[in-house]
Amino acid sequence: MRKLALFVCLLVATVAARAQFEKGKWIVNPSISGLELSHNTGTDKTSFGIEAKGGAFLLDNVALLVHAGANWNAEKSNADIYTLGVGGRYYFSKVGIYLGADVNVDRWDWGEIDDTKFSFGAEAGYAFFLSRTVTIEPAVFWNVNSDRSKFGLKVGFGFYF
Repeated sequence: MRKLALFVCLLVATVAARAQFEKGKWIVNPSISGLELSHNTGTDKTSFGIEAKGGAFLLDNVALLVHAGANWNAEKSNADIYTLGVGGRYYFSKVGIYLGADVNVDRWDWGEIDDTKFSFGAEAGYAFFLSRTVTIEPAVFWNVNSDRSKFGLKVGFGFYF
């Protein structure tokens, strides 16, 4: 019975929160990735990173986002990656499930050697509303550039205004 009551409460909260994906609303989305959850196929290393996204809903269910991030590789790799990019998200059925895509400029820093690369990313996630304006957003992401592919999990918070 408790599980049924919890499910009904979550369903009501999700339906009540659907107005947050309307044209003219704003979103801020800081997140963390890594903690042994992301894996780089090029270097076969795990890493830790942070990212912040922000933007506005141009249409109902469609958000344009800009973002910045940093990723510090663990173990034997000395590369730090700093990212700036632009992208978008589409929210399905106003319940919080979304797909996103972005284009990025990545600055790779190996200490004495630096390189700049363009990358493309995709993510799929769910905006689980804790209140009318605050969400927890777990997501699966994939990012690719000319010489590597990276996939992983991330958890973020969303603030909808």
